[in-house]
Amino acid sequence: MLGGAPGLSGRWERLEPRPRAGRMLRQVLHAGLRTSFHALGRFVAGHAVFFASAPVLLSILLGASFSRYRVEGDVESLLAPKHSLAKIEGNLVESLFPVNRSKHALYSDLQTPGRYGRVIITARRGSVLDPVHLETILQLHRRIYQMQVTAPATTVGSTSFNYSFSYLCLPDDKNVCIVDDIIRAMEEIQSARASNQSVPILQYPITQLGDGRQAYIGHQLGGVQGWGPGGAVRGHGTGAKGEGVRSAKAVQLTYYLQSRSGLMDRVAGRWEKAFCSELSLFGALHPKLGLYPSTSSSLRTDFQFSSVLARRPLLASLGVCGVLAILCCSMRDCVRSKPWLGMLALLSVALSGLTAAGILNLTGATYNSTYLGIPFVMLGHGLFGSFEMLSSWRRTREDQHVKERVASVFEDVMLRFSGSTMIHLMTLGLAASPLTNMDAVRLFCRSAALAITISYVYMLSFYSSCLVFTGYLETRYRHGCFCRRVPKPDRLDSKPAWYRCLMYTRYQDETQSTNPPHGVGHTHVPNPNLTHVETQTVNSSGVRGHVANSIQTQSPPNTHSTTTVTDPHPQDSHLLLGCVRHCYGDWITNTYVKPFVVLLYLVYISFGLMGFLQVTQGSDPSALVAMDTATVLYTHTQQRYFSSYSPVIGFYIYESAAYWNDSVQRDLLEYAKGFQRISWLEAYLNYLSDRNQSTSQPRENFTRTLRHSFLREPQFAHFADDIIFAERGQGEEPDVAASRIFLVAKTTENKREEMSVLLDTLRRLSLTSRVRFLIFNPSFVYLDRYATAVSSPLRHSLLAVLFLLGLSSLVVVEPLVSLWLGLTLLSVQFGVLGFMTLWGVEMDCVSVLCLISALGHSADCSGPLLCGFTSGRGESRTRWVRLALERHGIPSLQTLVCYSAALVPVCSVRSNLTHTLFRCLILTAGCSALHTLAFLPTLLTFLPPSKSRDHRPGREGQRQEVECVEMNDSTRVVDQITTV
Repeated sequence: MLGGAPGLSGRWERLEPRPRAGRMLRQVLHAGLRTSFHALGRFVAGHAVFFASAPVLLSILLGASFSRYRVEGDVESLLAPKHSLAKIEGNLVESLFPVNRSKHALYSDLQTPGRYGRVIITARRGSVLDPVHLETILQLHRRIYQMQVTAPATTVGSTSFNYSFSYLCLPDDKNVCIVDDIIRAMEEIQSARASNQSVPILQYPITQLGDGRQAYIGHQLGGVQGWGPGGAVRGHGTGAKGEGVRSAKAVQLTYYLQSRSGLMDRVAGRWEKAFCSELSLFGALHPKLGLYPSTSSSLRTDFQFSSVLARRPLLASLGVCGVLAILCCSMRDCVRSKPWLGMLALLSVALSGLTAAGILNLTGATYNSTYLGIPFVMLGHGLFGSFEMLSSWRRTREDQHVKERVASVFEDVMLRFSGSTMIHLMTLGLAASPLTNMDAVRLFCRSAALAITISYVYMLSFYSSCLVFTGYLETRYRHGCFCRRVPKPDRLDSKPAWYRCLMYTRYQDETQSTNPPHGVGHTHVPNPNLTHVETQTVNSSGVRGHVANSIQTQSPPNTHSTTTVTDPHPQDSHLLLGCVRHCYGDWITNTYVKPFVVLLYLVYISFGLMGFLQVTQGSDPSALVAMDTATVLYTHTQQRYFSSYSPVIGFYIYESAAYWNDSVQRDLLEYAKGFQRISWLEAYLNYLSDRNQSTSQPRENFTRTLRHSFLREPQFAHFADDIIFAERGQGEEPDVAASRIFLVAKTTENKREEMSVLLDTLRRLSLTSRVRFLIFNPSFVYLDRYATAVSSPLRHSLLAVLFLLGLSSLVVVEPLVSLWLGLTLLSVQFGVLGFMTLWGVEMDCVSVLCLISALGHSADCSGPLLCGFTSGRGESRTRWVRLALERHGIPSLQTLVCYSAALVPVCSVRSNLTHTLFRCLILTAGCSALHTLAFLPTLLTFLPPSKSRDHRPGREGQRQEVECVEMNDSTRVVDQITTV
């Protein structure tokens, strides 16, 4: 690195210590990357037409693939953990007890396997059990039975068929349509009233039907008021077992359909649509009742409806962002202003998004509403790169050739832009790996990673070529907006005032000044983006040494407080640049302001910690659908009237057990204690006790009585669906191979949290029990380890970023950049998570997607500022903070302003998904802005790295430096020599 006489090497080392091998390697690698980007910039500038047209043609070709556009149809697999114990248990339950043997008893909140139609009927006045309302509900039931749908002809010449519910329904063992038990109870009440007989007492939540069978109606009758002791009236949902029902505010009916084949599934889908239409017509004719329908496809339809509602707001976001981007790229000088570059930056993002969508369509990928966040991930990253390139362009010398200026921009910006792109790809790529247990997160991150990659390539090609074209316009003194050549000042004097204002510019050849005279105590620092810099050092003995120096990020070693980096045209500076340079930079680094900023950061951390301690999981799929839809209305009504009891939990004993053993019987009864239950074992033991028979019998006697006596009683015959017998040897009684019991727990308002705790408790009990059992309900697939499945991609991405930053510290010239950037990402992530919770956002798949993308967004905003500060030497901290704000704070501020404005129209979409998206993304932008523009500029003024590392007393006067700057272009050679 150093050259000179061998005999003077020791003296030279005393003047300039030899850098460590690690730092030298990092400098060489850093310089090599910058040189590579410099060459790439010259290549792009030399083939601007190709790099401008090729991305457009490719986007148009791939955009034609939208004929293969498909929407995701399986919402359960999308929003539920992919690999969970609940799904394994569900497969085992399905193999033991098929769904057609479970419908009359097994009930779930929102998701039931197969096709179904469901409606909640509420009485606006009175009770649904009043004669008038009861007759209307049964009338509706008969209309649904008589409703027919037409199936289209499958082949040419074939006829279409009409299907009614009796043909599509799910039959029981007697080939009779399975209907809810509350229908049978209501028909018995109506029949008794019609024949002037005493009305049978309807008990809650378990009632006894006319045939003696016990039926659970806790999920079919809601808002119940019961008769308490002495005739007192109990409140809603407070009824005990066997208590008479005085009134009820709601009733819920479910109609189960078959979907054995593709044709039956299509017909069932048509029936569901006709079901909703019929309910809408019936509700208009009977305004005294409220009807809230739901079908098996309602969740999927309402989940995808968010995308339909967001179309116009997304276009409005693009328009608002375009206007602000044009303003951010505009200047007072009409030649140096680049308004079209703001619009072209958005066009580059749009083209890259179209290309990514085309690739996904060609590969058979499906679309879902969580993809609404991908345009904003691309927008933030793309705007950051475009504003950084434009800021660097304005710092280049105007007397350089356009190719050299573009090469200087690439050398200055692309290394940082590539680093932030790598952070984006690392976080999204790891979250898209098979380690992620949720398809919604994995698919989103896979698509976003593809979009970010294409956006990066388009920024290098399309946007850079647009920068070349605008550079030629500037060189030829053409208007930045109208592309018209601007007249010289002598010709403008005769024009009107409005024309002079519109065509205002400053010709460089008329205002170019000569170099200031050389003198002691004056230091001239050339433009920081010069490409070929060589510093010759002359010591007191006349020996010359050549020291490679990068002026772009580091000042010469002997420049001290007198060194200034001046803007050659301060009057032409951007408005934001002038505000930061003359106002904000001095204010934020003021000694009296720093304590308040530190206090603000402590408040920020305190509120973030407050929200972090209150994080809740959002495992309810209905929280991700559009508002004012059937799913939301149905869910709210169900929570209002049917939240007193949990979903029916199936208690499945999947191995042979010694049911005849007294200890096994006690264990099973103890497990079911505290639940509302429908248990064949409990009913059988009571059956034996009523007949004065011992409940502890030999296996053969126990099984014989169960099969030939108990199950043949009419009131107990339905329990045959709950028991599976396994044949033994010839002449022996079959063994009970598996059985099931139905349990219902009393719940409060936090129903899903209580169900999650109950699920974990019963699973732990199953590991220590002598009886091998499992519990299952279709809603468990959303609850089973949901918090782990949702948060694990975020943890993996965060660890990946920290690992990447630690690895990059081995190749970055200043390793403290990685340390500061890692701390900043952690702080931003912590704040977004805390404030998100305080704003009422739960931890679901959409909020986790936003948190993952927040890592890359915060790296975009704060990374350049940290690089600009830590790489500088020989100045005070305050000076380098101000310089970093001028160079890199302005592009970050422009990006945050445009990004935040683009988010505003999204909050107007009536969708829970977009509201979560808006809150998380706007918090990401706010926290990133606080760190980039307030916290970091203040903390860096008194925290490492040091700015005087290369400055030692007594070095002045020992040597003389001559900076030789040579720039070659196609038109002229400019040599500038300044002696210090």
